[in-house]
Amino acid sequence: MGISRDSRHKRRATGGKREQYRKKRKFELGRQPAMTKIGPKRVHEVRGRGGNMKFRAIRLETGNFSWGSEVCTRKARILDVVYNASNNELVRTKTLVKNSIVQVDAHPFKAWYEAHYGVEIGRKKRKGQGEEAKDLLKDKSDHVKRKITQRQTTRVLDPALDDLISGGRLLACIASRPGQCGRCDGYILEGKELEFYQKKLQAKKKGQQK
Repeated sequence: MGISRDSRHKRRATGGKREQYRKKRKFELGRQPAMTKIGPKRVHEVRGRGGNMKFRAIRLETGNFSWGSEVCTRKARILDVVYNASNNELVRTKTLVKNSIVQVDAHPFKAWYEAHYGVEIGRKKRKGQGEEAKDLLKDKSDHVKRKITQRQTTRVLDPALDDLISGGRLLACIASRPGQCGRCDGYILEGKELEFYQKKLQAKKKGQQK
């Protein structure tokens, strides 16, 4: 028996059985979920109705992630799935689906930020070390120095993001549908949204320790 998306096979709201007045139709079919995993890129093409193509991602390891407040998008490596509001099983099996919370590599964003603002971020603060920050503008021309100095006047970095960058991992939300478009793109969590998911992850961690 194939997967069917019709409602004729279901009972009425009152619990009564419906009459079967026709067989299944091709346009009512459903397919197995992609259950995209983290690994070397592997995408299958699926022909849909009208000759339209779907791209079923079986495995993906990178995606384009957008840093909204800085208007910066970079290709980053997906490291882990940490939270899914719909099903904990998808976290255990590290399945990539829309709206799941993942950890991505912070280095592409850190490199962009330091080049754009000329400020070193994500430095680990160690006790007893008064280490000076690197002068990133030392070898720049006067014009570039003036431009970067002007940018620094409006620079604001969330301390929570700075802590995540120092650990080398950022939290991101997947906005695309890997099983439909074959891509795993999303956006970096920040502000209230980041705070919300960090609380969820801490609560989950406490529950596992009990």
